[in-house]
Amino acid sequence: MTQAAEAEYTVDELAARAGVTVRTVRFYAGRSLLPPPRLRGRVGLYGAVHLARLELIRELQALGFTLAAVERHLQRIPEDASVEELALQRALLTPWVAEIREEVEPHELSRRAGRQLDERTIEQLISLGVLERTGGTGFALLNPTLLTNGLEIIDLGMPPEMLAAAKKIVERHVVAMAAELQELFADNVLRPYVEQGRPAEERERVRQIMDKLKPVTIQALVSGFERAVNHTLRRKVSGADSSAAPVERRT
Repeated sequence: MTQAAEAEYTVDELAARAGVTVRTVRFYAGRSLLPPPRLRGRVGLYGAVHLARLELIRELQALGFTLAAVERHLQRIPEDASVEELALQRALLTPWVAEIREEVEPHELSRRAGRQLDERTIEQLISLGVLERTGGTGFALLNPTLLTNGLEIIDLGMPPEMLAAAKKIVERHVVAMAAELQELFADNVLRPYVEQGRPAEERERVRQIMDKLKPVTIQALVSGFERAVNHTLRRKVSGADSSAAPVERRT
């Protein structure tokens, strides 16, 4: 489809399609996050590129980017980037696992738990990574399916300090793995694509690689962790057996 044949929108239509307010569109335009519209008389007309940039901005904000960080990210994207190029940028930012975070009030949290939760239990659920405080009286269930499992662990009398330490260990290692995997992908896929001048014929291949890489990598991490735990258990048991006191033989 040629640019002349592409749909064009007024600022109201663009805002409605992007799911933002007209004021937001104008704010972003004022910050040069959107290119100027095409003028038809005194009416500004926006196209698919404007919509794609708005969708990319929303994706960045959903990931927790500040406005300054959004601006820095968009500055690295060529001003004449096509809709397809912007779509690739969004694909690279799309969460690897669907967000299942859920906001709940205390009474709803207790209803889900099947009992009234006291402050000590809530703090332990936070230590486990099941809950987060959202400000005020509310909470965020980071993974609603883990609420029952978390309560069962707490009921078994696990020390809160151990739960907090376990969470820190997991977070420390997964952050390091995520950084290394991101660097690996950038070096072997993204950098060659950029150095070749972002050829259109390579764009779809890069997007497909990312789509296929996400589930495979996640499954590899889960499987690798399971194997590592099993290996560690076998090694510990083997070491305990070899260091045990010898059994006396009766003659």
